[in-house]
Amino acid sequence: MRQFYRKYFYMPFLDLSFRSKLFLVFVLVTIVPMMLLAYISFELTKSKLTEQIYINMMNSTAQITKNLENKLDSYEHISASIYLDSRLASYLTSEYQDDPSYLDVYKYIANRIDTVMAAYPDFDSVFIYSNNASLPKDNYYIKPVTPEVEKTELFKQLQHTYGNIVHLSSPQTQDSPAMFTLARQLNNNRNQYPYGILVFSISESVIYSLMEKEAGGEGKDIFIINNDGVILSSADKQLLNTNLPDLLDHQFDEASSGRFDTTYNGVKAFAVYNTLKNGWKTVSIFPYDSIIKNARSLSQTIIKISLAFIGVALLLIYITASLFSKRIRMLIRMIRRIERGDFTTTKDEQLGNDEIGQLHFAFRQMTNRLKSLITEVYQKELLGKEAELDLLQAQINPHFLYNTLGSISSLAIKHQDQRIQDMVLNLAKFYRISLNKGKSILTINEEIRLTKSYNAIQLIRFKGQLNITYTIDEAILPYSTVKLTLQPFIENAVIHAVWNQESPLNIHIKGIIEDNDIILSVIDDGMGMRPDKLQTLLEDKPGRGYGISNVDRRIKLKFGERYGVKVYSRLGIGTTVQIRLPQKVML
Repeated sequence: MRQFYRKYFYMPFLDLSFRSKLFLVFVLVTIVPMMLLAYISFELTKSKLTEQIYINMMNSTAQITKNLENKLDSYEHISASIYLDSRLASYLTSEYQDDPSYLDVYKYIANRIDTVMAAYPDFDSVFIYSNNASLPKDNYYIKPVTPEVEKTELFKQLQHTYGNIVHLSSPQTQDSPAMFTLARQLNNNRNQYPYGILVFSISESVIYSLMEKEAGGEGKDIFIINNDGVILSSADKQLLNTNLPDLLDHQFDEASSGRFDTTYNGVKAFAVYNTLKNGWKTVSIFPYDSIIKNARSLSQTIIKISLAFIGVALLLIYITASLFSKRIRMLIRMIRRIERGDFTTTKDEQLGNDEIGQLHFAFRQMTNRLKSLITEVYQKELLGKEAELDLLQAQINPHFLYNTLGSISSLAIKHQDQRIQDMVLNLAKFYRISLNKGKSILTINEEIRLTKSYNAIQLIRFKGQLNITYTIDEAILPYSTVKLTLQPFIENAVIHAVWNQESPLNIHIKGIIEDNDIILSVIDDGMGMRPDKLQTLLEDKPGRGYGISNVDRRIKLKFGERYGVKVYSRLGIGTTVQIRLPQKVML
């Protein structure tokens, strides 16, 4: 047993890191109690919620009972006013001959009933059964007592009621909704025999509206049942006139109010009931699943809060463990920084003079040495690139100067006119901008001015054979570009494009902002180039493609590999040079 414990518990525990040991102990002393706490809180919450819901249901059931009693009392008062109407009694008991005097009866009764209907819109209909054979019946306000009426449940229940109200209900049919009927015999003290039956018909939906707001929430159902347990009103109209005690498998006791556990619709529930003065009962049924749902929600909230506290405790344990392993972690961080290329060291990292401290000191010395070597190599590389840029810049200026001076010399020999002076002035402007006190960066505005000076020289040189147009977005003018960005491509178009006297060469210079970058374009409608010739121009060889490769390399060196020059050309159509620059000011 001891060997088993040592092999499977003791040694594995010793092999764990110090931080892992703390976490394991933390789980044992916090997670298990938290689960126990969640279970206890769930049970307590369920108990408290059940009690609270019971109190709420008792209050709501009592309120529904009170509202229903008030409604029935109002119906009883209006029926009493008709019951005690002596004039109405006189009209219903009088003998009538074949004269039209009974019309006064109809007029009075119609006015009386219409007034009641207007004051109580709850009533679906109000009418009187009369057994006075001499009084004609209109079958609307006054109806005869036929043998069929005498066989009805209403007529039977009214016998020997002596003017008291009888409440009946009729189920929902395909042709009519469920109805309540309130009726009383008309036999006041002066007439010891019944002289009619007063009937009020009320839709079941009117009665149900008194408890509709309380019914249906979270699975709760509310019913109104009569003395025999028959359902008079409910949300589910299919249950009307069914026996509620049979549905619940429980009989109501003689108490006026109470509660009991039951099964409803196949789920465990508890019921609360209250009794009206006429013997009816309001019954509220609430499933336990809804209570458990609320209790579970509260328990989940408790668990979330507990997890938050556990998270804080984990953080504290992590900090505590880190204090013990701080020196090792400092070494690991130093190694990780070197791995990421970060060679900075902090002076406050003091790990002592033991083996770990000496290892830390050696690492710091190595880091400083690597940093100095990398800086030295980087600076040499930067100097090399700057020298290459200067060399490239120096190469391009004489190239253009020689060509321009050759053109001026040729024109001076052939012609003696104002054009030579214009070319010299434009040349001076060109060099005044291009030299730019030795700076290799210009604004796009200056580059456009430089290009226009160069173009003016070419327009004089190739008068009538060259057209140059511009479309420049003024928003790009303040941004920077390398010097002589556009000129080499205009020069390339003039030299390599082929045109004749009847069809001059058209060059369009365009500058826009696209996808947060600046796009400069030089578009010509010359003869274009074959793919092999275009590839030759793109190659970085002396005497070939000098302008293209030169500008592309200078842009990439200044702004990065994402930027540079692209050339599109099709033989017989023309050539488009597209230069991508960043929206950047580098002056």
